Amino acid sequence: MFRNQYDTDVTTWSPAGRLFQVEYAMEAVKQGSAAIGLRSKTHVVLACVNKANSELSSHQKKIFKVDDHIGVAIAGLTADGRVLSRYMRSECINYNYTFESPLPVGRLVVQLADKAQVCTQRSWKRPFGVGLLVAGLDEAGAHLYYNCPSGNYFEYQAFAIGSRSQAAKTYLERRFENFSGSSREDLIKDALIATRETLQGEKLKSSICTVAVVGVGEPFHILDQDTVQQMIDAFEIVREEEEVPSAESQPASGEDAGADQGAGADQGIAPMDI
Repeated sequence: MFRNQYDTDVTTWSPAGRLFQVEYAMEAVKQGSAAIGLRSKTHVVLACVNKANSELSSHQKKIFKVDDHIGVAIAGLTADGRVLSRYMRSECINYNYTFESPLPVGRLVVQLADKAQVCTQRSWKRPFGVGLLVAGLDEAGAHLYYNCPSGNYFEYQAFAIGSRSQAAKTYLERRFENFSGSSREDLIKDALIATRETLQGEKLKSSICTVAVVGVGEPFHILDQDTVQQMIDAFEIVREEEEVPSAESQPASGEDAGADQGAGADQGIAPMDI
């Protein structure tokens, strides 16, 4: 049986029990530019890669502010991401107007997941082709959620979605145990390094990435390019300094090398063992 017999309608199940339209939406998330999120006990950092479709065009916005305590980073169809971020913004305003308090992050994520899930059970709708990393801070602490086009949602300590996100996940998996007690600057540093992992050799610059922060006493905001570039330069300098000692540890050339080899011979040690 061919797949195209069962992927014309989102409510049509294949014999294997799969909804291909939902899987296509999840594939759209994988094809989008990378988005990364990390959280500690007090802060959450979002970072994303800005990719333009053409050298003549500007990039599309990938991080959106929802409220003073909530923001999202998207991967996939940017148009769908704008619609969902506008829905989340409306829910925050309505809740704040009704209860005069900020909307809890977990409740907003559940409402967003319900909205996405409805699109998987209506024949006249299609799934949202976008994945969202929701960063927020409420009375329960800092939170980082991932919302899937299927309607599933998960809370993470750190996560990456989008194109070539596996390299960033590998880095985050090695470091995630330290994130809980990390400072704001350390979280931003790890977010930038994870972003660099997704570029596959391309140099990281502030013009191709966006970083946003929310934390205790710090409302959600996007860092300006100058600040991000200063941090990138500082990290690059640290990496270069780490590489220099390894080069200096090599045997010296010329007369110094000969003197060292002579001293080794006097001690009965082969020159290659030094």
